[in-house]
Amino acid sequence: MTVNHSHEQLNEDGLAQGLNKRHIRMIAIGGAIGVGLFLGSGKGISYAGPAVIGVYAVTGVFIFIIMRALGELLMYRPVTGSFAEYAREFLGPFVGFVTGWGYWFTWTIIGMAEITAAGIFAKFWFPEMPQYLTALIALIAIVILNLAKVGFFGEAEFWFASIKVIAIVSLIGSGIFMLVFRVGSAGKEGSITNLWDHGGMAPHGLLAVLLAFQIVVFSYQGVELIGMTAAEAKDRENVLPKAINSIPWRIGVFYVGTLIVLLSLFPWTQFGPTESPFVKGFTQIGLPAAASIMNFVVLASALSSCSAGLYSNGRLLKKLASDGLAPKRFEKTNRGHVPAAAIIASGALMLVGVAINAVVPEKAFSYISSVATLGAIWSWGVILVCHLRYRRRVEQGEVTESSFKLPYAKPLCWSTLAFLGGVLVLLAFDESQRIALYALPVWAVLFAGGYYFSSRSNRSGNQADDRAPRDDQPVLQPRI
Repeated sequence: MTVNHSHEQLNEDGLAQGLNKRHIRMIAIGGAIGVGLFLGSGKGISYAGPAVIGVYAVTGVFIFIIMRALGELLMYRPVTGSFAEYAREFLGPFVGFVTGWGYWFTWTIIGMAEITAAGIFAKFWFPEMPQYLTALIALIAIVILNLAKVGFFGEAEFWFASIKVIAIVSLIGSGIFMLVFRVGSAGKEGSITNLWDHGGMAPHGLLAVLLAFQIVVFSYQGVELIGMTAAEAKDRENVLPKAINSIPWRIGVFYVGTLIVLLSLFPWTQFGPTESPFVKGFTQIGLPAAASIMNFVVLASALSSCSAGLYSNGRLLKKLASDGLAPKRFEKTNRGHVPAAAIIASGALMLVGVAINAVVPEKAFSYISSVATLGAIWSWGVILVCHLRYRRRVEQGEVTESSFKLPYAKPLCWSTLAFLGGVLVLLAFDESQRIALYALPVWAVLFAGGYYFSSRSNRSGNQADDRAPRDDQPVLQPRI
């Protein structure tokens, strides 16, 4: 730990520890409330009907297990690269390489999905504006925000998340009030019986409910971002466990609670797969101003999630550079101790999402979210396997024990791995999501080739530094 001249604490990677308790808690909440809920839930409803509520609840249980496993690792050794660094430590340099770059690409893809959603939401006010243009404007604004000091970023995320929390709590409260006191047309026509009166809880059958799981998995992508904040967090020993332990009630309120209220107020058949159920619900209540406010909320949510993803990618690319797996220029920070070059490069690749919106705007969100789901399954699976390896080393006395242990770790981790494997299989049964499986061999070739060339480059670098290497001189291996 070092201290700069302005008395700002820096971590071992030269990043400022400028995120305080309320920043971390709201970033954790913001990671759990994004486009997956506000836009993706519409697609989930179209698949499973009211049964999507149960899909969100079941998936939420497994998400909490994953986050508790990650939390135990974070308390064992908080690092800038989060689970990508744990993959290198517990599973070897190749898995670490794939996890680091894979997560970077995944959040690049998710960022594309978020700016795509921003373009969709903006059509509520500007139906004639091209979707790609809104996506481009949103991306530029997010890059500028991330170039500011980390404390400013944390403050922006705090207010973005506050907007989302206030909106959802207000929606739940007003919805319950309408249903109980039969206020307005929605309150008079709405009823809890809407959950089963229109074709049953699962109107399209069991397979449709199962297919909704891979949509819901994408909805939860982002909760693991709290791991990326650990290295820049103040008082992380107290803040991180509390933030992780708050996940169950956040899922219960923000996902399950809101969907119960919405699907009680209106029949599930009134919600379409390409529009936000939240905006649609307020529009049908007959309050256009409220619908506009809600549309602003979901737009802010998309921008917030994309900004958090870019934050993660900038730090991860810096870590890759410091470990010799990316150009050295990305290792540097600016005067505000922000990895500016890494952030700009990460944002630049998101321009591909702008291009997708220009070419296939009606399919952009489905294509992008399906590939991002594949990245989520890999990242969460790596966290669980790393946790199992870590526990084995603790039992063998090789590493120190974490202060934040996951109870019943082995059966819970293995059952969650089985769940993620099932979701991966389900991708093959959905034509709109199958593109993720087509991308799988491309990713495999890309990362295997990248690891090979990185290994050669590092070995060549060692030989260039020492023209006459000794027999006992170790060969540098790529790591994250």
